[in-house]
Formats: sequence, structure tokens, C-alpha cells
Amino acid sequence: MTELRDRLQATLGSAYTLGDELGGGGMSRVFVAEDNALGRKVVVKLLSPELAAGISVDRFKREIQMAARLQQANIVPVLAAGESDGLPYYTMPFAEGRSLRDKLHETGPLPLRDAINVIRDMSRALAYAHKHNIVHRDIKPENVLLSEGAAVVTDFGIAKALSASREEGRVSGGTLTQAGTSLGTPAYMAPEQIAGDPTVDHRADIYALGCVSYELLAGHPPFHGQAPQRLLAAHLTEKPVSLGELRPDTPPGLTALIMRCLEKDPTLRPQSATEVLEALEGAISSGSGELAPGEAMLLHRRITLARALSTYAAAAVLVPIVAKAAVIAIGLPSWVFPGSIVVMALGLPVILATHFVQHRTRRILLTTPTLTPGGSAVHSTMNTLAMKASP
Repeated sequence: MTELRDRLQATLGSAYTLGDELGGGGMSRVFVAEDNALGRKVVVKLLSPELAAGISVDRFKREIQMAARLQQANIVPVLAAGESDGLPYYTMPFAEGRSLRDKLHETGPLPLRDAINVIRDMSRALAYAHKHNIVHRDIKPENVLLSEGAAVVTDFGIAKALSASREEGRVSGGTLTQAGTSLGTPAYMAPEQIAGDPTVDHRADIYALGCVSYELLAGHPPFHGQAPQRLLAAHLTEKPVSLGELRPDTPPGLTALIMRCLEKDPTLRPQSATEVLEALEGAISSGSGELAPGEAMLLHRRITLARALSTYAAAAVLVPIVAKAAVIAIGLPSWVFPGSIVVMALGLPVILATHFVQHRTRRILLTTPTLTPGGSAVHSTMNTLAMKASP
């Protein structure tokens, strides 16, 4: 293995200096490297000999060049591609943070707000890539990084590059050790991918997005815990347990959207990631009831107590002044001035009570609930009162 690393460094020459190796699994060797010309960190991924067997390296590099055109905030772009002793490699910017897989291992299901943010960011990445005719084909938590408060998707175009370069390698007479297999990860593969349908399109990514979204909220993907062959068969023939049964606090509109993404028939899924984004925003902000309007406001914007009190203090000074001026200037009854003071004084406990309700309700919405064996959420008495008093 050290010899392979040394050969890769020799191929990279003085342009990059290899550093620590990251966990790449059996599909690739992954290294952090220093871009010596620009003084920045990059990631170098070297395909394993098993994965690279029978591919056309030239076709692989051409496909990678197409993926390198993707420039969007939620996509980790490909910088360059090459080969080292017949093994293709590609480079990407080094993103500070950790993978979504590591986050799920650490915390289990995500709080509702965090899950929605990740789904939104992934959908934005897919919408942009699909607009440029790039299908990922391997959306999974390992290919989503959490960096600087955002989710970014990595390895766009790699599965397509492998598939296309294998086909060219087979046509040119190379040995194709994995001919007839579908590239992807079984837990997140669309039925048409599993079936080897040659017309697989961007809607396979929509299915994988549904699987990841399901896992964000339930703690595991659909058909979890089954043997590999049984898992593939389930994707083809079985309906997953409704997300609402596993995570009762999920808004019904969000549950319906994710379950639509998991339809076996691609024509029954959302037909684009843009459609997913629009449905997601509708599910969390529409007055038709997926989240109550007040809850949607709490998810998107937090009104601080300090700001509310500063506004109240200004009003408490201004209103009595205006009332006193009105008594003098236009002859209002003298009780108007003390009455205005009383009214403003009564406003203070209202503001404090409103802040308490908002604070408690926001905390309930943004944390993963504790569930009873029957699947209902458990809340303290004060939290229950706050939820009942919220809009």
C-alpha cells in the first residue's frame, strides 16, 4: 500500500504533496494533499484496482471534465483528473467538516429543522446538477458533507464516469470484471438502477434523496437491517413503513413528500429536484397545515427578547408623550395620560409571556423528541402548555 502511495506522489510530482490518508473504503484511496501552487488543501481520490478494472481512462477523464463544470454552493466541485499506473484519480477541494454519515452515527435522527436544512441543500445541489445534465447515481450520507453550517454533495459525475468508461473499455476489448452490475449503494438505489435499466435518469437521484431524507428523520434508511439480496428485492417490490409512524412529529406534508420520492415508478415521484424544493417549502410554511404558520416562523426567524424589550421601552416613552400632548393640544380628557401609562405597563407581562411561549415552542421544534413505546412524543407540562399557547 505504501508503494501505491509513492507511485501516486510520483505521478502528482511537485504540484501536490500528499498528506494524511482518509477513510475511503474499498472503492478508493483518499488522501489530503497540499496544492503547492495555490497553498490550499485538496482531496485526492485514487480508484481501487478492482473498481478501475476494464475502464477506459481517457473516457473517465473526459466525463470528469464535464462534471468539473458544476459550480454551485452545495456541490463540491471536481478540480482535475488523471491516472497513476493505470488507476484513475481525481482531485476536489478539501471541505472542513464531517460527513453526514458521521453525524448520523453520533446523534441518530436529526432535529426537524436540521433535517429540513440538509434536505433543502441536497435538493439545491441536485437541481443545479440535473439542469446541467449531470446525474449523481450514488446519493448517500457518505457523499454529503456538513461544512460551515451547510450540506454539500460530493462525487458528482463519478458514477457516470465509471459507467461510461467501462462501456468504452468493454467495446475496445478490455476485460470488464463488473459488467452487468449497477453502480450505486444498495440501501439508496432506485428500483430502475437495481434492475439495470439503461434509461436511468435524474429521477434515480430523487429516489436516493428520499432514502437519505427518510434516514435523517427515522434514524435508518427504508428496509433497514435486511440482507443485501433481500434489501434489493425490497426496493423493487415492497412499500416502506410510513415515515409518520416512525417519526410522529414530522409534518404530514414533509412525510408525504419523502414517501413520494420513494415511489417505485419514476413517473410517480417528483419529476425534478426543483419540484422537491417547491414542495418542501410548501410543507414547512403553507397555512394548509403541514406546519402551523407560527411554527414555520419560529423555524425561519427568531425574535430575541432584547429586541422586543427595546421596542417596548421606546413605545413606553413615546405613547405617554403623545397622550400628554393630545390632552394639551386638542383637549382630550385628563385621564388619557395616566391611562396610557397603565396600558403600556400591562404590555410588559404580555411580552414576557409571548417570549416564553416562543422560546419553549422553538426548542420543542428543533430537538429530537423522546418517544414512548407507542410512538407518541413525550413533553413536559410546561412544554405542553407552551405548545397549546403557540399560534
